[in-house]
Amino acid sequence: MKIKPEFDLIPESGWRKKVYEVIFLSDTKAGKNFDIILLILILASTIIIMIETIPIFQVKYYKEFYYLELFITIIFTIEYILRIICIKDREEYIFSPLGIIDFLSIVPFYFSLFFPIWHFVAIIRMLRILRIFRIFNLADYMNDGKFIVSALKHSSRKIYIFLLFISIFIIIIGSVMYIVEDGKNGFSSIPQSIYWAVVTITTVGYGDISPGTPLGKLLSIIVMLCGYSIIAVPTGIVTSEFRKQKSNTPCKRCGNQEMDENARYCKICGERIEN
Repeated sequence: MKIKPEFDLIPESGWRKKVYEVIFLSDTKAGKNFDIILLILILASTIIIMIETIPIFQVKYYKEFYYLELFITIIFTIEYILRIICIKDREEYIFSPLGIIDFLSIVPFYFSLFFPIWHFVAIIRMLRILRIFRIFNLADYMNDGKFIVSALKHSSRKIYIFLLFISIFIIIIGSVMYIVEDGKNGFSSIPQSIYWAVVTITTVGYGDISPGTPLGKLLSIIVMLCGYSIIAVPTGIVTSEFRKQKSNTPCKRCGNQEMDENARYCKICGERIEN
C-alpha cells in the first residue's frame, strides 16, 4: 500500500525530490530505513538524558553523554534543515505540528549551552516517536486518536465549567481551613491551604499538611468524600461524548455527523439513517 506523504508539495525533479522521498516518505526502502534510524536516535537520546540525571553516571560519564548528545542533535539539526530545503512551501512544514515538534527537539540543546538546565528539556523529542504510526502503516491507530481528540473537543465546554466550579470550591475550602486551623499545623497561608485542598480533593494525600483541630478534621472528611464524586464527573462527561459519537452514523447523502443519538432521519437533508 502506498503511504500518503505528510506534505503534497513535492519538488518536480533533482536532488531535492530525491531527498524529499527519503525524508518525508516511508514507502521506499531508503525512506523506511531513514525513519527507523531516526527512531533509534530518538530513543537513544531519551535514554541518555534519563541516565544523565543519575548522579553517579553524571559525574563519571559527563563528557561521553555530552558528545553523544551533541552528535544526535547535529543529526537532527541537519535533518530539520533538509526538510525545510527540499519542500516547496516551507511554511507548511515549519508551522505544522510535526514541524514544530522537530524544531523543539533541537532547540533545548543549543539553549543549554547558555542555560545548562535546558538540556533536560530535550526529552520533548520523544514526541517524534509519533512517526512510528506512519512508518509501520498504523494509520488506523491515528484515526482512533482523532476520535478521542474529537470527543474531548466536543466535551470541552462542560469540562471548562466544571473546572471553574472546582477552582472556586478549592479556594473557598482552602480559605476556610486557614481560618479554622488559625494558621497552624502547616496551614501557614491561604495559598498553602489551597495546596492542601487540591491534594485532598484529588485523593492524592501527600500527608505533608494535615489538620489538627476537630473542626478541621471534620471539614477534611467532607472534602475527601466530595473528591470521589468530583473525579467521576469529568470521566462521565467524556464517556458520554464517546457514546454519542459512536452512535452517530454519518448521513450517506450529505455526510452530516452531528445528529441526535436516536435520530432516524438526517436533520440536514432528511435522508433515512441506517443505525
